[in-house]
Amino acid sequence: MQVYVKESQSFKSIEDVTEGETAMNVSGTELREILKQGQQIPDWFTFPEVANILQESYPKRQNQGFTVFFTGLSGAGKSTIANGLVARVLEGTAKSTTLLDGDIVRQHLSSELGFSKEHRNINIQRIAYVASEITKHSGIAICAPIAPYKAQRDSARKLVEPFGTFIEVYVSTSFEVCEDRDVKGLYAKARKGLIKGFTGLDDPYEAPTNPEIEVDGSSGDPALEVEKIYDFLLSNRLI
Repeated sequence: MQVYVKESQSFKSIEDVTEGETAMNVSGTELREILKQGQQIPDWFTFPEVANILQESYPKRQNQGFTVFFTGLSGAGKSTIANGLVARVLEGTAKSTTLLDGDIVRQHLSSELGFSKEHRNINIQRIAYVASEITKHSGIAICAPIAPYKAQRDSARKLVEPFGTFIEVYVSTSFEVCEDRDVKGLYAKARKGLIKGFTGLDDPYEAPTNPEIEVDGSSGDPALEVEKIYDFLLSNRLI
């Protein structure tokens, strides 16, 4: 393997590096991270013309698209917080911002699907694909499905991350609070057996174990949760 030797400002085989010499190298993974973070490629790594092409292909992080992917039980507050985040983001950036709310997607993109595990997976795949296209074209996708299964969320992440950042937001409102709200009357119908495979009742919700952000939809002030997410976007130089 060829490495760059700092002291002689030249490349040589790693086996020929002697004591007192500093061997430098940038792996493919490290290069992708440098580009993703909008950092400067070391001038010794490649020709300036090549570095310019690479950096044009991978815009600085502030210019990249990203996806915020909410997950949580029905009635957890995902849509409320997601709508608030859309408004907050639009105050701070001119980037195209699209809300992919679970109910809206069901109406316009997945109207033929039911609520079996297979159909839920297809629905999330569609949301993730649309989000990846938005992200690829430097936009912001804010998604708010239930997405109860870890495999669904991992699949969505894999679709988006080649094009930009994926931020999983877990709205960790308890089942009891969600059922007490029952804004759509779904919990009552599920209790009566009118809805089968209801998430959290007779179908599992696999809570995220390591989301980028966790918020509490029962806090009583969605604006505080919106600011928590917005601060994360700012601190990570996404906006």
